[in-house]
Amino acid sequence: MNSQPVQTFEVRASTGRRAARGNGGRALLALVLGALLLLVTACGGGDKSPAAKEKQEPGKADTKASQAVVTVAPKNGAKDVATSGTLKVTAEKGKLSEVKVTDTKGNEIDGKISADGAGWEPTHHLAASTTYKVHALAKDAEGRASAQDTSFTTLVPKNTFIGDFRPENGSTVGVGMPVSFRFSRGITSPDDVEKAIKVTAEPSVPIEGHWFGNDRLDFRPEKYWAPGTKVTVKINLDGVEGRKGVYGKQTRTVKFTIGRSQVSTVDAKNHTMKVVRDGKTLRTIPITAGAPSTTTYNGEMVISEKLKVTRMNGATVGFGGEYDIKDVPNAMRLSDSGTFIHGNYWAGSGTFGSANVSHGCVGLRDVRGAGDSGTPAGWFWERSMIGDVVIVKNSHDKKIAPENGLNGWNMSWADWTK
Repeated sequence: MNSQPVQTFEVRASTGRRAARGNGGRALLALVLGALLLLVTACGGGDKSPAAKEKQEPGKADTKASQAVVTVAPKNGAKDVATSGTLKVTAEKGKLSEVKVTDTKGNEIDGKISADGAGWEPTHHLAASTTYKVHALAKDAEGRASAQDTSFTTLVPKNTFIGDFRPENGSTVGVGMPVSFRFSRGITSPDDVEKAIKVTAEPSVPIEGHWFGNDRLDFRPEKYWAPGTKVTVKINLDGVEGRKGVYGKQTRTVKFTIGRSQVSTVDAKNHTMKVVRDGKTLRTIPITAGAPSTTTYNGEMVISEKLKVTRMNGATVGFGGEYDIKDVPNAMRLSDSGTFIHGNYWAGSGTFGSANVSHGCVGLRDVRGAGDSGTPAGWFWERSMIGDVVIVKNSHDKKIAPENGLNGWNMSWADWTK
């Protein structure tokens, strides 16, 4: 049987000449078809999936907007904003990554982002009459950031209060000295005011505040301060609403040092005072205390004022015209009600150490004019400082009230911290 001839294909080149036949022709055909396929692919063919694009263009930035939404309250540009409870930053469809709030002086306000990243609030109140700037960032689930920048101004108070405090900044005081504030207005929000005053010590010791009425706040440790302690009082009352519509206006830091320990014990029955410094007895001094009808308070008292010479008039402390001594020497105040430990030049020298004849004060032998440091009163004056402790015992009187002077030591720690 005659076989059919093998069919061949012919491709003409641009010259019009006949192409080679057989295997050579097939190779040329494959080469041309391959070139055409590459041309088609280069012009847009191939895998168009996102994954392929990612492979083709690695590192290309994500241009989608963040889904996180940051909201700041109060609104941008707000005026007359309350100093407490108004500043809040929140994030939706994302988590807060940064919140920075600064005042007009560039001071940053402390605050904390919540555990879930959904909110931020300041840790304390804001100052009055102050413009604050807020910068907040949040990120969505893909890590894309969204920002919010705003500013607002707090209210200008019409009514204010201040706290007159002791001891003075930079002073050195005795181991019994509390930190004591007397406010110019009665306080009806004591927790807010107390929170705005921070008292710390080095070496560290627990310190607690106690209110006497609505206008006085004292701070002290459980026991007398240790000698050499450095105490810092940070006052941040500016913007605190102490009572409705009345705001504090103080911001400052006060520092003082505790000096040596001096505790003097008056025994009214035995008419003596033992002066102990740093655990050692310096001297035992004859004294005269309150007479049977005008006894001296018992209890722990703190020297709150020193006067080289002062006038003492019975009419100012409820004794009428019983006495008016214009030049009492070496006087040191122990109570607000008029209890002093002071020099006495008008009683006979035999009185000291043997009888109680005063109107409630503790008297030490002295000379008129307080010019002799060798007298018992002069000696004690020279060795005493504000904050030293004077304890009176064995007097036929009650214990002094803790609020009568700087005498909170007459309260137990349990009562103090209630």
